[in-house]
Amino acid sequence: MTRLWMVRHGPTHAKSMVGWSDIPADLSDLAAIGRLRQFLPDAPVVSSDLIRAAATADVLNPDVRLPHNKDLREINFGDWELRNFNEVEAEDPVTIRAYWETPGHVAPPNGESWNTVRLRVDRAVDRYLADGHHDLIVVAHFGVILTQVQRALGIGAYETFGHRIDNLSVTVLQNTGAGWVVDHINHSP
Repeated sequence: MTRLWMVRHGPTHAKSMVGWSDIPADLSDLAAIGRLRQFLPDAPVVSSDLIRAAATADVLNPDVRLPHNKDLREINFGDWELRNFNEVEAEDPVTIRAYWETPGHVAPPNGESWNTVRLRVDRAVDRYLADGHHDLIVVAHFGVILTQVQRALGIGAYETFGHRIDNLSVTVLQNTGAGWVVDHINHSP
């Protein structure tokens, strides 16, 4: 059995779609970080290679820090990167609405579809599951965590988008070998 402790990175305060842009996290809320440290087990930590996730992982003071993993990056928003919904909707209302309302194969221009993100993250998580960790802390992004919520609950992408994943929250998922068990979604310690 492996328990994944999926932590969303600290806030960026960006008011746009932030995918692969390397924007730092605001890690000034020391009380929240302290509560997070107390809640998490003593376990290896892996993160996305983007600075907001890597820096968040580093403040957890892990004894075992695994190498950053590019496959744990946020959704690649392509041409929509760092733009807000209204800006993109003014140019391409059909595609952006389809992307969020019927997620799956629809992709932003030069970006990734939900199914592509899910496949990328599933493969990365499966490699960690094969390593046999009992507990693994994964510091990543909204979309990355939601891919695994979708997987664990066996629900569609649209239903998955109904879940909140706040900054510095923890989602705990167990892989029992026979299936997934969901312990917490969006828990704020």
